Amino acid sequence: MTEKSPADNFPAGYQVPKVWTWDKGNGGAFASINRPIAGPTHDKDLPVGKHPLQLYSLATPNGVKVTIMLEELLAAGHSGAEYDAWPIRIGDGDQFGSGFVDVNPNSKIPALTDHQPKGGGEPVRVFESASILTYLAISPRNSAPSCRASFAPAPRP
Repeated sequence: MTEKSPADNFPAGYQVPKVWTWDKGNGGAFASINRPIAGPTHDKDLPVGKHPLQLYSLATPNGVKVTIMLEELLAAGHSGAEYDAWPIRIGDGDQFGSGFVDVNPNSKIPALTDHQPKGGGEPVRVFESASILTYLAISPRNSAPSCRASFAPAPRP
């Protein structure tokens, strides 16, 4: 097998710059929300409601997953799943506000803050939809014995 140089992956004549710079004009309609830099772009506190769980999201597929889980837990009688939902308008750049970046340094929705974690202590920040779903599913505030049984390990063959 012939070893290839990384330079073989570039168009003919392309020179890799010593310092990369972001071409802000490139990227189309989503250039303002998909950016190659980290951290907040503006100061903005997040609202906090009356319930322990605060959900910051939008009606995107990932955001809806978490809302459905919370509503299903509430419908099953788990009062520990009471939450306040706050819109994060990604088209307006809300995910780059200082309050949201404090909850999710990746600046992606959804994000959840549990202000009354089991055992007390500082609020727990959870982000990425799969992580939030897992946190809600195994959280002692929501796990009745019948729920815990559904998360038991599968028997080995």
